[in-house]
Amino acid sequence: MSVGGRVSFPGAWRWNTRSRWGACRQWGARGTGGAVTAAWPARARCSERDGPRGGTVAVLGRSYDTDDVTNVTPHILGLVGRQLHNQEHHPLWLIKERIKDFFYKSFTNRRGNPLFSVYDALPPVVTLEQNFDSLLVPPGHPSRRRSDSYYVSGRHMLRAHTSAHQRDLVRSGLNAFLVAGDVYRRDAVDSTHYPAFHQLEGVRLFDRHSLFAEVQGSGAEGLRLFESGARTPLKQETHTMEAVKLTEFNLKETLQGLMGYLFGEGVQWRWVDCTFPFTHPSFEMEVLHHGSWLEVLGCGVMEQRILDGAGAADRVGWAFGVGLERLAMVLYGIPDIRLFWSSDEHFLRQFRIDSIHTPIHFQAVSKYPPLVNDVSFWLPPDGYEENDFHELVRSLAGDLVESITLADDYVDKTTGRRSHCYRITYRHMEKTLTQQEVAVLHERVGRAAQTQLRVIGRF
Repeated sequence: MSVGGRVSFPGAWRWNTRSRWGACRQWGARGTGGAVTAAWPARARCSERDGPRGGTVAVLGRSYDTDDVTNVTPHILGLVGRQLHNQEHHPLWLIKERIKDFFYKSFTNRRGNPLFSVYDALPPVVTLEQNFDSLLVPPGHPSRRRSDSYYVSGRHMLRAHTSAHQRDLVRSGLNAFLVAGDVYRRDAVDSTHYPAFHQLEGVRLFDRHSLFAEVQGSGAEGLRLFESGARTPLKQETHTMEAVKLTEFNLKETLQGLMGYLFGEGVQWRWVDCTFPFTHPSFEMEVLHHGSWLEVLGCGVMEQRILDGAGAADRVGWAFGVGLERLAMVLYGIPDIRLFWSSDEHFLRQFRIDSIHTPIHFQAVSKYPPLVNDVSFWLPPDGYEENDFHELVRSLAGDLVESITLADDYVDKTTGRRSHCYRITYRHMEKTLTQQEVAVLHERVGRAAQTQLRVIGRF
């Protein structure tokens, strides 16, 4: 981290970034000694028959017909059902419980019961309509591409954000809720990005009475939630300025309180304007941590069309999304996102504490040496997605791959052909790899790239 700089981890809402998920975003089968296989992990509650297309795939006990859109892999499906955020004393569970504790203590109803209900076990397979259309994501948005999301079929996918449940929960009559769960996105391979991660979503709605209840003065009775106006950078066309400003104030006050609860009362924060399809106005929140500004969450005033479609046309609301890995890496000093999926006792025992508020600073497992190998190939002339190569390596190497970086991008001036050279860093989290082991795996990566991505190897 550079002092005075700005650091972004994957995890919160994001749109239009490297993975095409936000202007304000989140952060393979494992080998044990020798060759790495892409077979189904024994612990995974999923299976596949007859191949990815023209057959079926079962996720958490339910079967789905596969088709040409299907791109989930055995490695990814092996992560489904792990429920790390619900495993007691896991660092992600600790972060989730601390956030729950803040909302339970800070917001209660007249009877003293928590105002916010919590949903942390909703199934991760959703429809495309839930994940995209219900949140006003345009049909041609890059996030819908197969290179960015995991599709079970042309109709179902692994949710890319917990917002996929937003409309259905509002439609059920809820006015305040938190949703925590595992989400899935195809992305780059490095120490802060993983194809499965965990988000926590918060939503609160207000009717006219609850929003304006504390407004005093002779004009309070005339305040309204809605108008037929113009959309501006400050508000939606259907919202009055008074409604937007009070909703925004409540949102920011709530999240500033949450960050103080997590980072300490002296934490400094700042707000950055941004853009999401499902909120307007929209903001990123950054906190100052060890001299650097860290982006910790995305939020905003909910698009009224979402509420109208969910049967809440008489209410306005706010929503936020935060990545649990993001917060855990910062608060506990965890250096590599792969560690969250580790069963290494040295890692897990550091989080077995009596109180969720006990300070923890992760003591690194002794780091085993990396092995770095390059692979070069000519790109096909009719299209190439870099995320497809990252996904291919991840499906073969699993958690043995620490990072993939583009080392060289070369264009032959005579033929016009383009070549990429990727530097792949292999490192086991729990033992030392040998060059012989990695050489076998690396050769498989090269062969698979030629077969599946139609590249021409330069090796």
